Amino acid sequence: MATTAPMTASQRLLAIGLVLGVTLVAFEVTAVVTAMPTITDELGGDSLYGLAVAVYTLANMVALVAAGEMADRRGPATPYVLSIITFVIGLVVGAVAPTMVWVVVGRVLQGAGTGGLQPIAYTLVNRAFPTEWQPKMFAILSAGWVLPSLFAPALSGWVVDAFGWRWVFLGIIPFAVAVAALSVRPMRHFGPTATERERSRLPHAVAAAVGVGVFATGLQTANLVVAAVLSVVGAAVALRALRVLLPAGVLTARIGFPAIVLCRIVATATFLGVDSFIPLAADRIHGARPLVQGFVIIGAALSWTIGQWVRARHPVTRPDRAVRNGFLVMSLGIALVMPVLWPGWPLWATFAAWSVGGFGMGLLFNPTTVATMSYATHGQEGRVSSQLSLGDALGFSLMGGVGGATVAVADRTSFSINGALAINFALAFALGMVGVFASRRIRTAT
Repeated sequence: MATTAPMTASQRLLAIGLVLGVTLVAFEVTAVVTAMPTITDELGGDSLYGLAVAVYTLANMVALVAAGEMADRRGPATPYVLSIITFVIGLVVGAVAPTMVWVVVGRVLQGAGTGGLQPIAYTLVNRAFPTEWQPKMFAILSAGWVLPSLFAPALSGWVVDAFGWRWVFLGIIPFAVAVAALSVRPMRHFGPTATERERSRLPHAVAAAVGVGVFATGLQTANLVVAAVLSVVGAAVALRALRVLLPAGVLTARIGFPAIVLCRIVATATFLGVDSFIPLAADRIHGARPLVQGFVIIGAALSWTIGQWVRARHPVTRPDRAVRNGFLVMSLGIALVMPVLWPGWPLWATFAAWSVGGFGMGLLFNPTTVATMSYATHGQEGRVSSQLSLGDALGFSLMGGVGGATVAVADRTSFSINGALAINFALAFALGMVGVFASRRIRTAT
């Protein structure tokens, strides 16, 4: 029976660097989500809460396409460095923001910085490690979420209480610089792979981000006429651009790669529709302090990682079934979370309930990633990985915009925050059911 050779020193260093890059992104996302209710309280920015969530992933959409193209054409090291620099600038802008508008600007830059890291990581796993190692490597990358899941919300809540929310942004900067210093060296061994220079998809990525952003803005506009115009125009612009960026047949769940990407869009939208708004429910409905708001979502992030490890240790021959089961478990978690809308419901029960949802997300995440990279031929690793990452960003952006719109309506009308969050949770559950049916059309490349 053939055995796989042990990792070389260069492979080990690369693996460590990639895991730390994931840890950096996970820590920043978890810490800022925990601090966001306090930020909006201090700056009076409830109406921009959803936008601050959405623009992060809109910037991701542009950056991941740019990074994927640059990784294929120039190698992964250059886009990785540029991504870290942009991320650090965004942290500085967020830290000194005098108004919520500037927080949103900082989130744009932070999203642009982190957006380039995921497709580069997927590309390097595909290029640097044997095929039989890749499922475990994707699970190892998921381990980068473990420590942030355990400590980032609590640490962020403590920093907010003790020093103020601005130090949440400032405290991440040294970590980002250290990750760049460690990770870039082994990446330099991998040069460009693209043999032909295709027309850049970056203008389409910008158009898609603008379209989704206009659509989300329209949903949150008080004037109904303006809201309708912006929503229709934004949707038209985004759909036209996404037809170029995503594989053909995504909207109809065409068998194979298109169905995989659709499932990731639906999965990320489903997860965000609950995870981003549980801290808000803990704040507005239960009056919880920032430290407690962060603890409520720790379980889901940790159980997501556990779910990925379960799939890595027990590889599946039918990814369609694995993804379907993941959607079912996540939907169960959403149903169990709904009582958080009742002020008398204990938050420890919400912690446990959403841990179920996170486990379901973990069960489906690794099979979709492995199935996607089976379609990554030589010279197309960055393109294929960026298409999957674009699906993630699109799901997050759309649900952030829709969910943020319900919160904005509650902020400026008599509609209750409980009602707004109930709509978000119900929509997330419905999307989970869509994922159950779409997953039946997933296939790996032959």
